[in-house]
Amino acid sequence: MFMPHPNLSDEVNGNIVRSEIEGGVSLGDLPPSTVLEIQTQHHRYTAVFLGESQALISGHPEFCPEPVLVAIAGSTWGGSMLKLRYIGRGMHLEFCHPEYRTPIVTSRIQEVRERIDLGFDESSTTSENSVTSPQAMPVKSTAVPSMLARGTFAKPS
Repeated sequence: MFMPHPNLSDEVNGNIVRSEIEGGVSLGDLPPSTVLEIQTQHHRYTAVFLGESQALISGHPEFCPEPVLVAIAGSTWGGSMLKLRYIGRGMHLEFCHPEYRTPIVTSRIQEVRERIDLGFDESSTTSENSVTSPQAMPVKSTAVPSMLARGTFAKPS
């Protein structure tokens, strides 16, 4: 639980508390190759986490229509204060793009989910005598229970 810091303003302490309540993901808790779907007010981004703060991100028609290697700085509340290596609901994602001098700041994050590829469904057959053939299942997105248990993803109350 966050304890307000006496040297920080009430607004800053309030933002920190709000980020704890609304939830998000700390990049330090993610293994490489984790795929995150980040829904903002205006776009849905896909970020393949590569380690440290590096990710392949796509989802913006101008800045990253195709995956591009970026450095995720963290999330802001819309000002200059940054929560490092954190992607939080209600905040703005900030990342460094190799083709731009200043960081890219997204619209407010509405949801952060880990994308889970469930693989193949081998239970479907077309007739009793047919050979079972795997069919690709759609990729589903979900906040993973193990991540919830570790506190990486926080459930909103």
